Amino acid sequence: MNTWLIKYFVTAKSGDDKARQRLLSGRLSGTVGILLNILLGLGKVFIGVVTGSIAVIADAVHNLTDAVAFVITFLGFSLASRKSDAKHPFGHARYEYMTGVIISAIVITIGVKMISVAYEKVLDPTPLVWDYLAVVLLAVMALIQIWLYRFNLSISRSINSASLRATSTECRNDAIATLAVLAAIIVDRFLAFNIDGYMGIAVGLFIMYSGIMLVKETAGPLLGQSPDPETVREVGELILEQDGVCGIHDLIVHDYGPGHIFASVHIEVDSRTDIFESHALVDDIEKLVQDQLNIMLVGHMDPLDTQNPRLTEIREALARALSRIEGVCDTHDFRMVDGPEHVNVIFDVVVSHDKPERTFAQVERAAQEVLSSIDPKYFAVINRDLDFGTRETG
Repeated sequence: MNTWLIKYFVTAKSGDDKARQRLLSGRLSGTVGILLNILLGLGKVFIGVVTGSIAVIADAVHNLTDAVAFVITFLGFSLASRKSDAKHPFGHARYEYMTGVIISAIVITIGVKMISVAYEKVLDPTPLVWDYLAVVLLAVMALIQIWLYRFNLSISRSINSASLRATSTECRNDAIATLAVLAAIIVDRFLAFNIDGYMGIAVGLFIMYSGIMLVKETAGPLLGQSPDPETVREVGELILEQDGVCGIHDLIVHDYGPGHIFASVHIEVDSRTDIFESHALVDDIEKLVQDQLNIMLVGHMDPLDTQNPRLTEIREALARALSRIEGVCDTHDFRMVDGPEHVNVIFDVVVSHDKPERTFAQVERAAQEVLSSIDPKYFAVINRDLDFGTRETG
């Protein structure tokens, strides 16, 4: 069923167009979710009235609210597909992340409301009415919600969508909530113990927890979280595979939404190579990354002195010493400037965000000790950089 829906409503209409595939996937998820959650919600209202279960009523409200969440999903993917314009030159793809945050907030709100209603039921429990048809319908509804969870999870994986992962998690929560309500009715019937209110509180707490976890996942890209390690690895390996590249550093990835990733990097080349040849190499790399990874790359050419034995000795000694300091991620851009009384050894050091000032102080002491041991005239001039979630490679 999942494969047929995706093939008929997405693949057949989008072909190899990834942007359109993403849009149609979001719209399919939204349409199916709206229709099913309205039907489930109305069905549970009926069952709640018949059985007198406050947990069923709360679950019905949950489904009807989910229908609104799927409307937001539908609109979010439509807005995210809009082309870039003068005011938004990087596109509108972050609407998809915003959609995920909104859905997460709805999930948390539902959890709080369910706990409130269920607590009143604990204080003032009312007997439940056993109805075979209602029990069967609840079981069928739970199966439908499980299918909806798997359906959205399948779509989210096919297009790598955090928003649809949030939606699929909410569908999973729906199924768990319905099964918990069903369990409360069965326990009341056969054990004569009313756990309707307690089960409602448990479900509410679980839904709140899921919502909080979803906020962390969907809000991260909006707040500038570290880039995907796999993306960083792919970009780095692709660049380093090209003839003439000695190394790379300062690789920074900016995520403006699915399909809208930009990056910048310093590409090290041999200083003896003709400057026009090196410039052409960087241009070719930028185009290669765009074509193969769909990432807009801006490369900065860094000439590397590979024939200076003094600089090679210093670079290797400093790299060995500084790599032993906790928090140091990388050292690069080594160069020397001779003066009448001393020689400046200039280089960059990248450290983690965990107590960077302390790490920088350790780097300065260690670097000067290494240089003084080689030649008292050497003086360390260090440019400080913070790690942007990537690792430079040479």
